[in-house]
Amino acid sequence: MPTVELNREDLESLLGMHLPEDVEELNEILAYVKGEVKGLDYEEIRIELKDSNRADIWSVEGLARALRGFLGLEEGLKEYRVAGSSGVEVYVNPRLKDIRPYIGCAVVKDVKLTDAAIRQIMRFQDKMDQTYGRNRRRTSIGLYEFDLVKPPLHFTVAKPKEISFVPLEFDEELTLEEILEKHPKGRDYGHIVRQFPVWPIFMDSENHVLSFPPIINSNDLGRITEKTRNVLIEVTGTSYETVLDTLINVTVALADRGGAIYSAEIHYPYLGMADDVTPNLDVDTIILDVSYVQRFIGLKLKASEIIPLLEKARYGIAESSETRIVVQVPCYRVDVLHPIDVVEDIAIAYDYNRIPDEWPQLATVGKISDETIFRDYIREIMVGLGFQEVLTYIMSNPETLFAKMNLKPSRVVELANPKITSMTCLRNWLLPSLMELLSHNVHVDYPQRIFEVGYCVVHDEKRENKTRDIEKLACVNIHSNANFTEAKAQLDALLSNLGVKYDLEETRHESFIEGRAGKIMLGKKEAGIIGEIHPQVLQNWELENPASAFEISIDQLRQHKYGR
Repeated sequence: MPTVELNREDLESLLGMHLPEDVEELNEILAYVKGEVKGLDYEEIRIELKDSNRADIWSVEGLARALRGFLGLEEGLKEYRVAGSSGVEVYVNPRLKDIRPYIGCAVVKDVKLTDAAIRQIMRFQDKMDQTYGRNRRRTSIGLYEFDLVKPPLHFTVAKPKEISFVPLEFDEELTLEEILEKHPKGRDYGHIVRQFPVWPIFMDSENHVLSFPPIINSNDLGRITEKTRNVLIEVTGTSYETVLDTLINVTVALADRGGAIYSAEIHYPYLGMADDVTPNLDVDTIILDVSYVQRFIGLKLKASEIIPLLEKARYGIAESSETRIVVQVPCYRVDVLHPIDVVEDIAIAYDYNRIPDEWPQLATVGKISDETIFRDYIREIMVGLGFQEVLTYIMSNPETLFAKMNLKPSRVVELANPKITSMTCLRNWLLPSLMELLSHNVHVDYPQRIFEVGYCVVHDEKRENKTRDIEKLACVNIHSNANFTEAKAQLDALLSNLGVKYDLEETRHESFIEGRAGKIMLGKKEAGIIGEIHPQVLQNWELENPASAFEISIDQLRQHKYGR
């Protein structure tokens, strides 16, 4: 959960009231934003926020904005408007499309900044970069002294040694490559750009460097002080929607310090992508049925009673009737995706503690599901056969699933943005996970017998999410005398104890020795595979002993035994 550190005096100034000294009283106030005090002294308040979706309250300005509504200091929609165009135009280089394609900009003029305010803004920027921005990979934020910037601006690329500038908190010029080696931020985030032949650079019309996104700002244009009155905000990233959402939250936070918002025009060169004007501060609307609110909260609230609660939660009302309310959602509430999100805020504004307790109308008796009983019985049998249960990751990679198992690659469910190369997809069978575990346990005495009951994921176009989970059992014997006969005897014992009859049909599978592999048939359906592991597979996993194994679908076993 996000934890924010706030300057107490600054928060009280934005709220327009003094906060209680007592922690319990302060927690009662913070409960409106799902917050809890984790540290308190004269100067600072450390708050843990239980809601990780509301990026708007990660800033002191956003927190004050929300609390002013719940405390009755300022209710209803706080609408932000673009005062006009800043005259800033940003031209995007087409070579950024596969590197860091998106940018959003805004200018906030006549901002009133103090030392405490600047520190709060920097904390908010860092919190957004780390969480919402996924450690700057998805988005990163830059703030600049607008009066020193000469538009038009260029979001372009440069070779690692082509451009040099003085990075923030340094006093010597460094090339982009040197920044990655010498600057702390370069060492922390250099991996984001290092893989590309050219790197992002943000410059003005006089070729002055504003920043090296997403690494570091320049020390002259990219520094704001108490004397700064006009601030240029820039957000770059790999997700267009996240860039715009981040820009909105930073922009309105500065606007809450007395600033006026001005837009910038972004010129994209990508095919099918139109030029953009940022920020977009339009208010969205959600239609809320009164009966829907009543059903989920459990109170017979009328529309006239719901409207003040909505205004307390800083929503606006476009129109209303006895049965329906058209709710205006503030531009900064990017977490509101569904009417249920609004209902939750109504319940918070009403106060959960005031909602009467109600026992469930239908008595229910809890029990272990039939599926779990069947699964546990299989585990018990396998342990009785001398196997040790293991638990491995459902995430894997093509090399483990195919190359090391002597197979040609096939279709698997892949991750869009994997963090590490060893976990780039979801496994489609269990045996490779067991082979990988054995390869890490060569120091353990033999024989080794291990099994796992776990899930695999395959494509299924008939499902809503286009995937289907399959529960499987896999086991491996590895020792000097491991063979097909041993594995078959174990399979016989397992299925005999389950009361399931099966047949074996000879088959060819590249992970097993030819002539020593068979399909496990339940009736006319293939349910698994059994055999002796191919020597090439053992060599790939650096295993010296023979191995035999089988893998079978628990779903099909259950269906075959119980008809469901």
